[in-house]
Amino acid sequence: MPDVFPSIPRIAYEGPGSDRPLAFKRYDPAKAVGGRTMAQGLRFSLAYWHSLCAKGIDPFGDATMERPWNSLSDPMEAARMRMRGAFELTEKLSIPFFCFHDRDIAPEADSLRETNKRLDEIVALAKELMKTSPTRVLWGTANLFNHPRYAHGAATSPSPEAFAFAAAQVKKALEITKELGGANYVFWGGREGYETLLNTDMKLERENLARFLRMAAEYADEIGFSGQFLIEPKPKEPTKHQYDSDAAACHAFLLEFGLADRFKLNLETNHATLAGHTMQHELRYARDHGILGSVDANQGDELLGWDTDQFPTNLYVTTLVMYEILKNGGLGSGGLNFDAKPRRGSFRVEDLAAAHIAGMDSFARGLEAAQKLLDSGALDRPLAQRYAAWGSGLGASIRSGKESFRSLEAAALAAPPARLESGRQEALEAILNEYL
Repeated sequence: MPDVFPSIPRIAYEGPGSDRPLAFKRYDPAKAVGGRTMAQGLRFSLAYWHSLCAKGIDPFGDATMERPWNSLSDPMEAARMRMRGAFELTEKLSIPFFCFHDRDIAPEADSLRETNKRLDEIVALAKELMKTSPTRVLWGTANLFNHPRYAHGAATSPSPEAFAFAAAQVKKALEITKELGGANYVFWGGREGYETLLNTDMKLERENLARFLRMAAEYADEIGFSGQFLIEPKPKEPTKHQYDSDAAACHAFLLEFGLADRFKLNLETNHATLAGHTMQHELRYARDHGILGSVDANQGDELLGWDTDQFPTNLYVTTLVMYEILKNGGLGSGGLNFDAKPRRGSFRVEDLAAAHIAGMDSFARGLEAAQKLLDSGALDRPLAQRYAAWGSGLGASIRSGKESFRSLEAAALAAPPARLESGRQEALEAILNEYL
C-alpha cells in the first residue's frame, strides 16, 4: 500500500550540526540520560485530533491544511486513511504512542448504534496495523463537547438524556481503549462548567460530575480495564468557568467526592497559562500530592488570551517540566503527548513533521538539562538550605505538633528578632541559565 505521507522520510538523528529541517538535532532515542534512554524517559505521543484532524480553521478563517484525505468524499474512507497515516507518521518520527478521542478516529453517524459500528471498523484496522507496528495507545477519551447535544455540558448538563448519551459514549470509548491496549483514559470536561451562575445549579452539576466519574470507574472494573484514569484541568474556554479549573481544584474535587484513589492528572502547559500558573506550578502541586499522571506537551502565546496549542519550543519550560517529572520518578504509564497543532500558515504535511521534530528536540534538551540539574544538586542544595531551620530546634518542634500559640508567644518574647536570609531568586535563575 502506498505511503499516506510520501514526502515525509523516516526522521533520523543527525546531531546539532545538521541543517536539514527534517532531522533530529537533539533527540536521539537510544541515548542514555539518567539511566534510561531518551525514548524511555520522554514517552512521546502524537495527538490524533491536532495532527490528523485539524483543518486550520480559526474564528476568522477557513481551512488551510493540506492533507491527503481532503479530496475524499466518503468520511469512512478518510477515517481509514487517517488511521494508516497515524501509524506511518509515528513510525517515521519514532513516536511510540498516540492519543485519540472517539470522534477523531471515526465520524459520528445518525445513530449511536451506527456510530459504534464505525468505531469498531476503525479499531479493527488499528489492531491490524499494530501487528506490524511498534506504535501503541497512550490514552483514549470521548469527545463530549463538540456535538450540539453537549451545548450545556455532558455530565453536568441539565438534560438527563444528554447525561445518558455521554455515559453511553464513554462506555464505548472505554471499551475500545481497552481493546487497543490503552495505558490510560482521560476525562477533559470541555463544557463541564458554566457561563453564568444565574442559570446554574452548581451543587447539582458538581455532584452529577462525580456520579459520572464514579460510574466510569465502576464500568472500568466491570470490563477489566486496568489503565490509569486521568483528569485534565483547564480553567475556562469554551466555558467561562470549568469545574476542573487547575490541579488544586481537581484534587479538592477528587477528595470531596472520594475519587482520589482512582484518578490522577493529565496536565497541559497551555491550560496552566490560562489558569494564571506556570506549568512548573501545576506539576509541582501534582507531584507533591502523588497525582501526576501524564502531560500534554504544548505551549501558549502569553500575548494571546486563548488556548493556542503551539508546539513546545521554550527551553526554559521544557527543562522545568522535565525537572519536575524526573523528581516524580517519571510518569509511570503516562507520557508527553503533543497536544499541539502547526500554525494555520504552516499548512504543508512537511510542516507537521517539522513541528514534531522541534518539540521533540526541545524536550530532549530539557531532559538533558534537567538531569544535570538533579545530578549536580544546583537547585536542591539552596532549597534545602533555605528551609534548614525547620529540621531542628523550634522549627522541628512546630512541625511535630508540640507547640501552641502560648508556647510560641513565649518563644517570641524570649528570642531576638527574626533574621531573614536572602531568597537569592536572581542567582538561582542565573544557575538555571547555565544548565540550558
